[in-house]
Amino acid sequence: MVDSRRRSFVSARQVADLAGVSRSAVSRTFTNGASVSEATRRKVLRAAEELGYHVNHLARSLIQEQSGIVCLIVADVATPYQSRMLDALTRRLQGIDRVAMVINTSGASGDAEAALRQTLNYRAAATIVLSGTPPAALVTTCINSGQRVILINRDDEIAGPINLSVDNAGAAREALHMLHRCGCRRIAVVSSTAGTPSLLARERAFAAAAAERGLEARVVRAGPTGYAAGFEAGRRLLSGSGRPDAAFCVTDLLACGFMDAARREFGLDVPGDLCVVGFDDIEQAGWASYNLTTFRQPVTAIADQVIRLVSDPAAPAGQSCFDVTPVWRRSVRPQ
Repeated sequence: MVDSRRRSFVSARQVADLAGVSRSAVSRTFTNGASVSEATRRKVLRAAEELGYHVNHLARSLIQEQSGIVCLIVADVATPYQSRMLDALTRRLQGIDRVAMVINTSGASGDAEAALRQTLNYRAAATIVLSGTPPAALVTTCINSGQRVILINRDDEIAGPINLSVDNAGAAREALHMLHRCGCRRIAVVSSTAGTPSLLARERAFAAAAAERGLEARVVRAGPTGYAAGFEAGRRLLSGSGRPDAAFCVTDLLACGFMDAARREFGLDVPGDLCVVGFDDIEQAGWASYNLTTFRQPVTAIADQVIRLVSDPAAPAGQSCFDVTPVWRRSVRPQ
Protein backbone atom coordinates (compact mmCIF):
# COMPACT_ATOMS: atom_id res chain seq x y z
CA MET A 1 0.00 0.00 0.00
CA VAL A 2 1.37 3.41 -0.98
CA ASP A 3 1.81 5.89 1.86
CA SER A 4 -0.21 8.95 0.77
CA ARG A 5 1.80 11.14 3.15
CA ARG A 6 4.75 10.95 0.71
CA ARG A 7 2.74 12.44 -2.16
CA SER A 8 2.99 16.01 -0.88
CA PHE A 9 4.99 18.10 1.54
CA VAL A 10 4.40 17.22 5.18
CA SER A 11 2.78 20.02 7.17
CA ALA A 12 3.58 21.21 10.67
CA ARG A 13 0.03 20.21 11.65
CA GLN A 14 0.76 16.58 10.72
CA VAL A 15 3.90 16.66 12.87
CA ALA A 16 1.95 18.15 15.79
CA ASP A 17 -0.75 15.46 15.51
CA LEU A 18 1.78 12.61 15.45
CA ALA A 19 3.81 14.09 18.33
CA GLY A 20 0.70 14.87 20.37
CA VAL A 21 1.62 18.52 20.81
CA SER A 22 0.26 21.87 19.63
CA ARG A 23 1.05 23.43 16.24
CA SER A 24 2.84 26.28 18.02
CA ALA A 25 5.09 23.77 19.84
CA VAL A 26 6.30 22.51 16.44
CA SER A 27 6.99 26.08 15.35
CA ARG A 28 8.94 26.84 18.54
CA THR A 29 10.98 23.65 18.16
CA PHE A 30 12.27 24.79 14.80
CA THR A 31 12.80 28.44 15.78
CA ASN A 32 16.23 29.31 17.14
CA GLY A 33 16.02 30.67 20.68
CA ALA A 34 12.32 29.87 21.17
CA SER A 35 11.19 28.41 24.48
CA VAL A 36 10.22 24.70 24.39
CA SER A 37 10.73 21.89 26.91
CA GLU A 38 13.29 19.20 26.15
CA ALA A 39 10.61 16.49 26.28
CA THR A 40 8.46 18.32 23.74
CA ARG A 41 11.45 18.99 21.53
CA ARG A 42 12.33 15.29 21.44
CA LYS A 43 8.76 14.28 20.54
CA VAL A 44 8.57 16.86 17.76
CA LEU A 45 11.94 15.93 16.28
CA ARG A 46 11.08 12.24 16.38
CA ALA A 47 7.77 12.85 14.58
CA ALA A 48 9.42 15.17 12.05
CA GLU A 49 12.03 12.55 11.21
CA GLU A 50 9.41 9.82 10.82
CA LEU A 51 7.28 11.96 8.50
CA GLY A 52 10.17 13.54 6.59
CA TYR A 53 9.16 17.05 7.61
CA HIS A 54 11.17 20.13 6.60
CA VAL A 55 10.47 23.68 7.71
CA ASN A 56 8.91 25.87 5.01
CA HIS A 57 11.25 28.83 5.36
CA LEU A 58 9.65 30.62 2.40
CA ALA A 59 6.18 30.58 3.95
CA ARG A 60 7.59 31.67 7.30
CA SER A 61 9.50 34.55 5.72
CA LEU A 62 6.46 35.76 3.78
CA ILE A 63 4.36 35.79 6.96
CA GLN A 64 7.07 37.88 8.61
CA GLU A 65 7.43 40.01 5.42
CA GLN A 66 11.10 39.11 5.36
CA SER A 67 12.81 36.89 2.84
CA GLY A 68 16.11 35.09 2.72
CA ILE A 69 16.03 35.22 -1.07
CA VAL A 70 18.75 37.19 -2.83
CA CYS A 71 18.15 37.71 -6.54
CA LEU A 72 21.05 37.80 -8.97
CA ILE A 73 20.15 39.58 -12.22
CA VAL A 74 22.65 38.56 -14.89
CA ALA A 75 23.08 38.47 -18.65
CA ASP A 76 25.69 36.55 -20.65
CA VAL A 77 25.72 33.81 -18.02
CA ALA A 78 27.89 31.55 -20.16
CA THR A 79 30.77 34.00 -20.44
CA PRO A 80 33.79 33.10 -18.29
CA TYR A 81 33.79 36.29 -16.22
CA GLN A 82 30.06 36.20 -15.40
CA SER A 83 30.13 32.49 -14.55
CA ARG A 84 33.10 33.10 -12.27
CA MET A 85 31.30 35.93 -10.49
CA LEU A 86 28.14 33.83 -10.16
CA ASP A 87 30.14 30.97 -8.68
CA ALA A 88 31.74 33.25 -6.09
CA LEU A 89 28.45 34.91 -5.12
CA THR A 90 26.28 31.78 -4.91
CA ARG A 91 28.85 29.94 -2.80
CA ARG A 92 29.08 32.81 -0.34
CA LEU A 93 25.32 33.33 -0.18
CA GLN A 94 24.84 29.67 0.65
CA GLY A 95 27.43 30.08 3.38
CA ILE A 96 25.25 32.67 5.14
CA ASP A 97 22.01 30.68 4.67
CA ARG A 98 20.63 32.84 1.87
CA VAL A 99 18.78 31.43 -1.14
CA ALA A 100 20.17 32.67 -4.46
CA MET A 101 17.60 33.21 -7.22
CA VAL A 102 19.41 33.62 -10.54
CA ILE A 103 17.40 35.46 -13.21
CA ASN A 104 18.89 35.37 -16.69
CA THR A 105 18.16 38.54 -18.67
CA SER A 106 19.86 37.46 -21.89
CA GLY A 107 17.55 37.85 -24.87
CA ALA A 108 14.81 40.39 -25.52
CA SER A 109 15.21 43.87 -24.05
CA GLY A 110 12.05 43.48 -22.00
CA ASP A 111 13.45 40.47 -20.16
CA ALA A 112 15.49 42.60 -17.77
CA GLU A 113 12.45 44.63 -16.72
CA ALA A 114 10.33 41.51 -16.22
CA ALA A 115 13.14 39.91 -14.22
CA LEU A 116 13.44 42.77 -11.78
CA ARG A 117 9.68 42.78 -11.27
CA GLN A 118 9.91 39.11 -10.31
CA THR A 119 12.24 40.03 -7.48
CA LEU A 120 9.46 42.22 -6.07
CA ASN A 121 6.88 39.44 -6.44
CA TYR A 122 9.09 37.07 -4.45
CA ARG A 123 9.87 39.73 -1.82
CA ALA A 124 13.59 39.27 -2.24
CA ALA A 125 15.60 40.72 0.61
CA ALA A 126 18.17 42.05 -1.85
CA THR A 127 18.82 42.20 -5.56
CA ILE A 128 22.29 42.13 -7.07
CA VAL A 129 22.45 43.46 -10.62
CA LEU A 130 25.36 42.00 -12.56
CA SER A 131 23.82 42.91 -15.90
CA GLY A 132 24.12 46.35 -17.44
CA THR A 133 20.70 46.13 -19.08
CA PRO A 134 17.95 46.92 -16.48
CA PRO A 135 16.91 50.58 -16.85
CA ALA A 136 17.65 52.99 -14.02
CA ALA A 137 13.92 53.70 -13.49
CA LEU A 138 13.27 50.05 -12.70
CA VAL A 139 16.18 49.92 -10.26
CA THR A 140 14.58 52.92 -8.51
CA THR A 141 11.27 51.01 -8.34
CA CYS A 142 12.97 48.15 -6.50
CA ILE A 143 14.55 50.59 -4.03
CA ASN A 144 11.22 52.35 -3.41
CA SER A 145 9.68 48.94 -2.69
CA GLY A 146 12.08 48.42 0.19
CA GLN A 147 14.67 46.25 -1.51
CA ARG A 148 18.38 46.58 -1.01
CA VAL A 149 19.84 46.87 -4.51
CA ILE A 150 23.52 46.26 -5.19
CA LEU A 151 24.83 47.22 -8.62
CA ILE A 152 28.06 45.72 -9.90
CA ASN A 153 29.91 47.79 -12.48
CA ARG A 154 27.16 50.32 -13.18
CA ASP A 155 27.52 54.08 -13.17
CA ASP A 156 23.89 55.06 -12.51
CA GLU A 157 23.37 58.39 -10.80
CA ILE A 158 20.57 57.06 -8.59
CA ALA A 159 20.05 57.70 -4.90
CA GLY A 160 19.69 54.51 -2.90
CA PRO A 161 21.54 51.60 -4.50
CA ILE A 162 25.00 50.44 -3.54
CA ASN A 163 27.36 50.52 -6.50
CA LEU A 164 30.41 48.26 -6.56
CA SER A 165 32.67 49.02 -9.48
CA VAL A 166 36.24 48.60 -10.62
CA ASP A 167 38.57 51.29 -11.88
CA ASN A 168 37.75 50.78 -15.55
CA ALA A 169 39.07 54.17 -16.63
CA GLY A 170 42.35 53.81 -14.74
CA ALA A 171 42.99 50.39 -16.24
CA ALA A 172 42.23 51.65 -19.75
CA ARG A 173 44.71 54.48 -19.34
CA GLU A 174 47.31 52.02 -18.10
CA ALA A 175 46.62 49.81 -21.13
CA LEU A 176 47.37 52.75 -23.43
CA HIS A 177 50.56 53.42 -21.51
CA MET A 178 51.65 49.77 -21.91
CA LEU A 179 51.15 49.83 -25.67
CA HIS A 180 52.65 53.27 -26.20
CA ARG A 181 55.73 52.36 -24.15
CA CYS A 182 56.52 49.38 -26.38
CA GLY A 183 56.42 51.54 -29.50
CA CYS A 184 52.87 51.01 -30.77
CA ARG A 185 51.32 54.03 -32.53
CA ARG A 186 48.48 52.67 -34.72
CA ILE A 187 46.10 51.69 -31.96
CA ALA A 188 42.59 50.25 -32.00
CA VAL A 189 39.90 49.49 -29.45
CA VAL A 190 37.93 46.24 -29.81
CA SER A 191 34.61 46.75 -28.06
CA SER A 192 31.06 45.40 -28.41
CA THR A 193 27.55 46.53 -29.20
CA ALA A 194 26.40 45.81 -25.62
CA GLY A 195 26.96 49.41 -24.55
CA THR A 196 27.13 48.60 -20.83
CA PRO A 197 28.56 51.27 -18.51
CA SER A 198 31.72 49.31 -17.69
CA LEU A 199 32.60 48.59 -21.33
CA LEU A 200 31.91 52.17 -22.39
CA ALA A 201 34.06 53.49 -19.55
CA ARG A 202 37.03 51.40 -20.72
CA GLU A 203 36.50 52.31 -24.35
CA ARG A 204 36.21 56.07 -23.75
CA ALA A 205 39.05 56.30 -21.24
CA PHE A 206 41.42 54.50 -23.61
CA ALA A 207 40.47 56.75 -26.53
CA ALA A 208 40.92 59.85 -24.34
CA ALA A 209 44.35 58.68 -23.15
CA ALA A 210 45.39 58.07 -26.74
CA ALA A 211 44.23 61.55 -27.77
CA GLU A 212 46.33 63.07 -24.99
CA ARG A 213 49.37 61.55 -26.72
CA GLY A 214 48.30 62.76 -30.15
CA LEU A 215 47.03 59.35 -31.25
CA GLU A 216 43.66 58.35 -32.64
CA ALA A 217 42.22 55.08 -31.35
CA ARG A 218 39.94 53.46 -33.91
CA VAL A 219 36.96 51.81 -32.18
CA VAL A 220 35.32 48.71 -33.66
CA ARG A 221 32.14 47.14 -32.30
CA ALA A 222 31.45 44.00 -34.33
CA GLY A 223 28.68 42.43 -32.24
CA PRO A 224 27.74 41.26 -28.74
CA THR A 225 30.49 40.82 -26.18
CA GLY A 226 32.07 37.48 -27.06
CA TYR A 227 34.65 35.53 -29.00
CA ALA A 228 32.84 35.80 -32.36
CA ALA A 229 32.67 39.61 -32.15
CA GLY A 230 36.39 39.73 -31.38
CA PHE A 231 37.16 37.52 -34.38
CA GLU A 232 35.02 39.69 -36.68
CA ALA A 233 36.66 42.85 -35.33
CA GLY A 234 40.02 41.33 -36.25
CA ARG A 235 38.85 40.73 -39.80
CA ARG A 236 37.66 44.32 -40.14
CA LEU A 237 40.68 45.98 -38.55
CA LEU A 238 43.44 43.90 -40.07
CA SER A 239 42.29 43.60 -43.68
CA GLY A 240 43.21 47.14 -44.78
CA SER A 241 46.53 48.74 -45.56
CA GLY A 242 46.54 50.89 -42.42
CA ARG A 243 46.10 48.01 -40.02
CA PRO A 244 46.85 48.69 -36.34
CA ASP A 245 49.96 47.51 -34.55
CA ALA A 246 48.14 47.26 -31.21
CA ALA A 247 44.66 46.71 -29.81
CA PHE A 248 43.01 47.14 -26.44
CA CYS A 249 40.14 44.66 -26.14
CA VAL A 250 37.61 45.65 -23.49
CA THR A 251 37.17 42.00 -22.44
CA ASP A 252 39.44 38.96 -22.64
CA LEU A 253 36.88 36.99 -24.64
CA LEU A 254 36.97 39.66 -27.35
CA ALA A 255 40.77 39.56 -27.19
CA CYS A 256 40.87 35.77 -27.71
CA GLY A 257 38.74 36.07 -30.85
CA PHE A 258 40.78 39.03 -32.10
CA MET A 259 44.10 37.21 -31.62
CA ASP A 260 42.85 34.09 -33.42
CA ALA A 261 41.71 36.20 -36.38
CA ALA A 262 45.10 37.93 -36.52
CA ARG A 263 46.98 34.65 -36.57
CA ARG A 264 44.69 32.41 -38.61
CA GLU A 265 43.30 34.90 -41.16
CA PHE A 266 46.32 37.16 -41.64
CA GLY A 267 49.33 35.16 -40.42
CA LEU A 268 50.35 37.86 -37.96
CA ASP A 269 52.62 37.24 -34.99
CA VAL A 270 51.51 38.32 -31.52
CA PRO A 271 53.31 40.30 -30.16
CA GLY A 272 55.85 40.69 -32.99
CA ASP A 273 53.45 42.27 -35.47
CA LEU A 274 50.60 43.10 -33.16
CA CYS A 275 50.36 43.76 -29.40
CA VAL A 276 47.10 42.95 -27.59
CA VAL A 277 45.82 43.86 -24.12
CA GLY A 278 42.61 42.43 -22.63
CA PHE A 279 40.50 42.95 -19.53
CA ASP A 280 39.10 40.51 -16.88
CA ASP A 281 41.84 37.83 -16.58
CA ILE A 282 39.54 34.92 -17.36
CA GLU A 283 41.02 31.42 -17.25
CA GLN A 284 41.55 31.33 -21.03
CA ALA A 285 43.78 34.41 -20.87
CA GLY A 286 46.47 32.30 -19.21
CA TRP A 287 46.28 29.45 -21.72
CA ALA A 288 49.49 28.94 -23.68
CA SER A 289 47.77 29.67 -27.02
CA TYR A 290 46.89 33.20 -25.82
CA ASN A 291 49.27 34.25 -23.02
CA LEU A 292 47.25 37.44 -22.86
CA THR A 293 48.41 40.52 -21.02
CA THR A 294 45.32 41.77 -19.22
CA PHE A 295 43.80 43.29 -16.09
CA ARG A 296 42.47 41.09 -13.30
CA GLN A 297 39.11 41.99 -11.79
CA PRO A 298 39.00 41.35 -8.00
CA VAL A 299 36.09 38.88 -8.10
CA THR A 300 36.77 37.51 -4.63
CA ALA A 301 36.94 40.96 -3.02
CA ILE A 302 33.74 42.10 -4.76
CA ALA A 303 31.87 38.94 -3.70
CA ASP A 304 33.06 39.34 -0.11
CA GLN A 305 31.82 42.94 -0.06
CA VAL A 306 28.44 41.86 -1.43
CA ILE A 307 28.08 39.34 1.40
CA ARG A 308 28.93 41.99 3.99
CA LEU A 309 26.25 44.25 2.55
CA VAL A 310 23.63 41.50 2.39
CA SER A 311 24.42 40.43 5.95
CA ASP A 312 24.11 43.97 7.33
CA PRO A 313 20.89 45.69 6.21
CA ALA A 314 22.00 48.83 8.06
CA ALA A 315 25.12 49.27 5.92
CA PRO A 316 24.92 52.66 4.18
CA ALA A 317 24.37 52.98 0.45
CA GLY A 318 27.08 54.49 -1.67
CA GLN A 319 29.88 53.52 -4.00
CA SER A 320 32.96 51.35 -3.64
CA CYS A 321 35.61 51.26 -6.35
CA PHE A 322 38.06 48.36 -6.52
CA ASP A 323 41.48 48.47 -8.15
CA VAL A 324 42.28 46.06 -10.95
CA THR A 325 45.67 44.37 -11.25
CA PRO A 326 47.74 44.31 -14.45
CA VAL A 327 48.81 40.79 -15.40
CA TRP A 328 51.79 40.74 -17.72
CA ARG A 329 52.05 37.84 -20.16
CA ARG A 330 53.37 37.62 -23.71
CA SER A 331 50.86 39.40 -25.93
CA VAL A 332 52.72 42.71 -25.47
CA ARG A 333 56.35 43.17 -26.49
CA PRO A 334 58.87 43.85 -23.71
CA GLN A 335 59.76 47.54 -23.35
